[in-house]
Amino acid sequence: MLSTALSNLDLGAKGLWFPIIVSIILFVTLLLIPKKRISWVELFIIFCIVGFATWISDAFILRIFDLIDLGSPDKPGIGDIISYTFIPTSLACLFLCFLDMKNRWKLVIIFTFLSFIIELGMEFSGYMKTKDWIKFTTPLFHLFVYGFILPYILKLIRRR
Repeated sequence: MLSTALSNLDLGAKGLWFPIIVSIILFVTLLLIPKKRISWVELFIIFCIVGFATWISDAFILRIFDLIDLGSPDKPGIGDIISYTFIPTSLACLFLCFLDMKNRWKLVIIFTFLSFIIELGMEFSGYMKTKDWIKFTTPLFHLFVYGFILPYILKLIRRR
């Protein structure tokens, strides 16, 4: 049973080091930076919402349309879990920690670029393989999420 569990973690996946290092850096940074523009409760709610959205998008969009493979295409491993749980959520929370209306679009550009660089790093490390995917459409998605979706969600949370 233990050997099956260890096998399913896909610990031998090529490039596994990249999502692990990026996840640790982003999550530790999120924990250590001062929270001046957002409360811990708001961070927790955003973390949960973005995490849920990430897992739903993986389950329905990426698995059904088979657009990317992380690690071994046959099984979800520890890298998939870490990538989907900590990278998008930490980036979203970090973005909202610094967001104000004066620097909004500057931050949108910075975080879109950072997200794209992480995506390229996942590919160049060998951990992520894209299939039938136009690589340069994801920055448009990130622009939309950082520019409109995340600020709107934070606004909704603060209305409570």
